[in-house]
Amino acid sequence: MLSPDAPLLHANHKRPVTRRDFLAQGLTAGLGLAMGPSIFSLFANPRTAQAALSADLETLKTSCGIAAQGAGKIPFICFDLAGGANISGSNVLVGQQGGQLDFLTTAGYNKLGLPGDMAPPIANVDTGTRDFINTDLGLAFHSDSAFLRGIQERTTVTTQAGVNGAVIPARSDNDTGNNPHNPMYAINKAGADGELLTLIGSRSSDSGGNSLAPAAMIDSTVRPTKIDRPSDVTGLVDTGKLVGLLSQDDAVAVLESIQRISSKKLDRVDTKVTADAVLKDMINCGYVKAADLVDRYGDPTTLNPEIDPNIVGPIFSQAELDSDAEFRKTAAVMKLVVNGFAGAGTVTMGGYDYHTGNRSAGEIRDLRAGRCIGACLEYAARVGMPLMIYVFSDGSVASNGMVDDSVEGRGKGVWTGDNSSTAASFFLVYNPAGRATLLGANADQQARHQQLGYFRPDASVETASSPAANNVNLLVETIALNYMALHGEQGDFAAQFPNHGLGNSTMLDSLTAFNPIVNGTI
Repeated sequence: MLSPDAPLLHANHKRPVTRRDFLAQGLTAGLGLAMGPSIFSLFANPRTAQAALSADLETLKTSCGIAAQGAGKIPFICFDLAGGANISGSNVLVGQQGGQLDFLTTAGYNKLGLPGDMAPPIANVDTGTRDFINTDLGLAFHSDSAFLRGIQERTTVTTQAGVNGAVIPARSDNDTGNNPHNPMYAINKAGADGELLTLIGSRSSDSGGNSLAPAAMIDSTVRPTKIDRPSDVTGLVDTGKLVGLLSQDDAVAVLESIQRISSKKLDRVDTKVTADAVLKDMINCGYVKAADLVDRYGDPTTLNPEIDPNIVGPIFSQAELDSDAEFRKTAAVMKLVVNGFAGAGTVTMGGYDYHTGNRSAGEIRDLRAGRCIGACLEYAARVGMPLMIYVFSDGSVASNGMVDDSVEGRGKGVWTGDNSSTAASFFLVYNPAGRATLLGANADQQARHQQLGYFRPDASVETASSPAANNVNLLVETIALNYMALHGEQGDFAAQFPNHGLGNSTMLDSLTAFNPIVNGTI
């Protein structure tokens, strides 16, 4: 049985030569990305809400361009499952035009890795219920979904009650990083920004992840900086040696005094420089920024995920963080994003090209992805912040009906090959104030907003079902639309994305899942 870190070797695949090939087949580890709004850090560290800087310096912070609250948008994390993971059917349920529970044919579910006795329409003869449907997260999952099991393992029942989601049937090419899946630039364009960072990523690429970003959305001024472990997070800020020689509060007081003395001296000096006022402002702001840096980040617990009591213990054990790079990466990204040091982040996970002639390899990897997704949801709940999570992969897989009866195979269909026609993406929304509500006046309409597009009865994406169904660029636009809609800003979508391809306002409404959960900013 393959471990979740074992490489996937296929006789019908070319020898891996590129970094993307190695990542898709699990020969190298995936990494992570993040960006975000600074207001959220106040919730993680209440001390910063009672800043030690005096009133006059608080005014100077604004004049020096030091952000006090950042963009104030909902934190956003996406999971890039490199290689072509299964999302539809065996994990998130997909259906025909009526939504997730407008069931496919038995042959269709078989193609999605679900034998006839595990298909969602099957009713338990003893209870009269459909035991293979689980809606604990609002979005309907197969009850034995490895994603679901992992999410539920890391979240409390209370957290799960605040989650809802939507699935998007959408084709993408198999086994390639050339799909423009990554939505980071779009989310930034929709308003997300960070106190410390705009974008960081798992790779030295324009997107920071495995998949590309849509070329038209790339902004070179916010190109991602690489982060994939807790030490990368703690290395973002250096407060110098003054903190340690003195207490944090005393260090801030010293720097405040230096600023005041410097300011008074500058007032009495003629620098003989033509831009005298500009030069003095630069010098003064340097002292202000130094004091602010120590005030915000002088406490090592502010940034370090490995000593955050909301992470180590309740979500990941120390042993898990020590032994699993995917957990360390996830902890680093969620620490930055949920607390507002970064506004959106990508966690890239490798090894999802798992059509290995069994089911167990995929189940093990999907379970770990679910644990990482659940960790982000639970951390958001503990910090008291909303969160949007988006999950995508380059292509998908299909089964020929052979069953893997091993313990990890769980009696499900073996993944026997790549199949882009069975692909889908999905997103989850956590709201501490209560589960996000679907658009639609009745249950039938709401079901169509929870599945944006649909599948044919044979488990192939109906490419005419939505603009995103056969165009990955428009899939990214659909995610940006839904992110803006959570803020009540969907009316501004056309202004932010003037060349979008999602159609008129009626089509935009049909591609929106939820009513707003915040009013503009948090």
